[in-house]
Amino acid sequence: MGGRGLPGDSPVEFTRALQELRDARMRPEVRLTEVPAPQRIAPYAVALTAEVVSQRADEELASGRFVLLHDPSEPEPWGGPWRAVTFARAELEAELANDPMLGAVGWSWLVDALDGRGAHHTAEAGTVTRVVSESFAGLADRRASVEMEVRASWTPTDDALGTHLQAWADLLCTVAGLPPLPEGVVALPAQRR
Repeated sequence: MGGRGLPGDSPVEFTRALQELRDARMRPEVRLTEVPAPQRIAPYAVALTAEVVSQRADEELASGRFVLLHDPSEPEPWGGPWRAVTFARAELEAELANDPMLGAVGWSWLVDALDGRGAHHTAEAGTVTRVVSESFAGLADRRASVEMEVRASWTPTDDALGTHLQAWADLLCTVAGLPPLPEGVVALPAQRR
């Protein structure tokens, strides 16, 4: 993880944050990849994409992006020098399409993930979107599908920035339908039948 900024110009805080992101432990189903960070939003940034995959079939269950921005000038809307900007996306059961609580539930998954990791934050904002796709005519034999996307940003108010990445990964796993794991418990691969 290199982040963005001028070579040799990375502040100590950002360098420490990169190390925390590298050291953050993930569930085995979560595959992280560093990608180019957005330009012109902040002097320093790092971006990661993730896929949550089924351990049995190597099938993608959810995907998303985590961007950590750092601006030592502490932009007023952020309320601090850091900003996490994320999204998580997964296909859900079709019967959830008409659930009026789906948005509130999706947002509560984010809040629960942050609180569960002790990822102290402020200035959270975001949306939960559902997309229902129905097929017609020559594609009428395809079943309806529902996709949920949680877009969120927040300002970390602690130095434990790796916990913010872990909380986001927890959200991604929840959206993917994986049961939560208690701290210190490692998921075992499911038995093949």
